[in-house]
Amino acid sequence: MRRSLPLALSLLFALPIVAQADDWESLFNGKDLSGWKGKPELWSVKEGAITGYTKDGKIGGNSFLVWDVKVKDFELKLKFKIVGGNSGIQYRSKNVGKPEDFVISGYQADIDSAGKRKQEHIGILYEEKGRGFLCKRGMKTWVDTDGTKFEVEAMKSDDVLKSIKEDDWNEYQVTAKANHLKHQINGVTTAEVIDFQKDKRASEGLLAFQIHDGMGEMTVQFKDIQLKKLTGVEEVTLDKMPIPTDAKKIEPPKPKAKKVEKK
Repeated sequence: MRRSLPLALSLLFALPIVAQADDWESLFNGKDLSGWKGKPELWSVKEGAITGYTKDGKIGGNSFLVWDVKVKDFELKLKFKIVGGNSGIQYRSKNVGKPEDFVISGYQADIDSAGKRKQEHIGILYEEKGRGFLCKRGMKTWVDTDGTKFEVEAMKSDDVLKSIKEDDWNEYQVTAKANHLKHQINGVTTAEVIDFQKDKRASEGLLAFQIHDGMGEMTVQFKDIQLKKLTGVEEVTLDKMPIPTDAKKIEPPKPKAKKVEKK
């Protein structure tokens, strides 16, 4: 249900106070892949960073390095660098198929390289093997109870992109509080989602890093990986953060027309 409240007023509603259960926990020791699982031919530690590398991109489907512990509400911050190809930070995710295949489905904080990729998707919220694109860069998106998406522009996509360094180290922060998700790169909010679709959203799951299939040669690195688990988080409701009246409805992609074979 879409509620009639102007955007300016809707943004005044603050989220409940969140209790921090623990201090920041390091998920990477800077030496080896202890605590992480993935295909050894794709993942290693180089220059004090978790490093994913493929020479030709022919890896038989998107592959992931998995922190095999379920996490619910949290703040995650890390530094990343990508040269070539596409990657992402999976969260509240799950294994799809055999665990040893390292195929993951769930929310993704996207990472895209410069060059041919032109950082097209960096910063967005994408749901791997799920609902697809949930929030474009610079947008705030409400996913309604029936899956309909509404968005408002919080910042121009190109202006967000100016804060992200090409082929260099950047800091990513992902915050997941109940059904309220936020991505930030170098302190700038790149995507924000309020997910009301209870039958599709995830409240907890695995963390993972991605190497995207079919992107040619690429290197992605992660370091200074810190996690803070949160408690006392309450779900955002439509009453607390309604869909603004001036939000734009995102129309689903039209199905491709089937080719009719001539007899």
